Amino acid sequence: MSKQFSKISVVGLGYVGLPLSLQFARSKVSVLGFDLDQQKVDSINAGKSYLKHFSSESIAEQVNANRLEATTDPIRLSEVEAILICVPTPLDDHREPDLSFVLDTARTIAPHLAKGVLVTLESTTYPGTTEDELCTVLEERSGMKAGIDFHLAYSPEREDPGREDASVKTIPKVVGGFTSKCAELANSLYGQALDRVHLVSSCRAAEASKLLENIFRSVNIALVNELKVVYEAMGIDVHEVIAAAATKPFGFMAFHPGPGLGGHCIPIDPFYLTWKAREFGKHTRFIELAGEINTAMPDYVISKVADALNNEGKALKGSKVLVLGLAYKANVDDCRESPSFALMEKLEAKGTTVDYNDPFVPVVPPTREHAHFKGKQSVDIEDNFDLILVSTDHNEYKTFNFSGYSCPLVDSRNCIQHKPSKYLKA
Repeated sequence: MSKQFSKISVVGLGYVGLPLSLQFARSKVSVLGFDLDQQKVDSINAGKSYLKHFSSESIAEQVNANRLEATTDPIRLSEVEAILICVPTPLDDHREPDLSFVLDTARTIAPHLAKGVLVTLESTTYPGTTEDELCTVLEERSGMKAGIDFHLAYSPEREDPGREDASVKTIPKVVGGFTSKCAELANSLYGQALDRVHLVSSCRAAEASKLLENIFRSVNIALVNELKVVYEAMGIDVHEVIAAAATKPFGFMAFHPGPGLGGHCIPIDPFYLTWKAREFGKHTRFIELAGEINTAMPDYVISKVADALNNEGKALKGSKVLVLGLAYKANVDDCRESPSFALMEKLEAKGTTVDYNDPFVPVVPPTREHAHFKGKQSVDIEDNFDLILVSTDHNEYKTFNFSGYSCPLVDSRNCIQHKPSKYLKA
């Protein structure tokens, strides 16, 4: 008979950890959320949401039922039967994997591991992280052995903020264990809260599966981004071409171009494999080429902005530009790795005065890579700018009536329905 877990802890209460905590709580598992951010902990305990796509009611319901609470005290981790690690895995300044959040978490939880506890890592990373780096720290700091005294597994997050046709509960969960017993326990754990668990042979296989998912997206986005530039030179609308190709009921999947890659996965994860592959003397040329193309897209968009201003007899330097959308995708408040930051920085570097509008991000939050934008506030959409640049395809922008606007509008998402007379795709 499979084990039934009664109390677990989710470490890291962000875009991955919060929905996971809520799903386990809804499944009648007691959840102790752990985070170093006191504001997040206080919000949860007060039944309030800090992510716009989760209602305060959804949190308060589980808090009031005594199935969800949060803490900053690592000592309390000794109370639980499983610990799920959901912390960031960014790239450092040299575009190499930064495991500091994962390893610091391991150092924090290791002294408080109860015998027999299951530890699962959900953060996206390169193959070998769980069995090598994470395992080593946990064993050294706890004095216990993985697979014997405590159990270890890897199960990559598949959270997609704002998606309405799938949820934590319905998205299949890939799981790989350090040992067969570890896999069995992880299968039981996730099976208590999720509809389907897919077991693979090892933590490495599970880690590799997550990278494949995101590399697949990165490469195909790069392809349509490149075709956008090529087809434009030929006088062909790439969006019309994609729509036509998508009528084929087999062998084709539609991807859409944009101003660059954003989010916590697609711009980062492929480089985890690129870095790890060098250890084995292998070169990921396809992945690196895709990265080059996607990274170049903000410059392409800026060139279209310059063309539009030039048509007005204006230069980038001294012009006022409004960027529509700071979030990396439509209708969410998540601006991690958003291409809007790159666009704003590149415009400012050329002497442009830049403001932004985003109904989901009223104030720029602290970010690791764009700290100087912290505190900048969203402004109203008005026709008093030299140019408006659409970076995110929020529904509000799709239906906004720009038809009477006199300033040019550059649309990098092909989303504007009520276009001004001076309209340019990018």
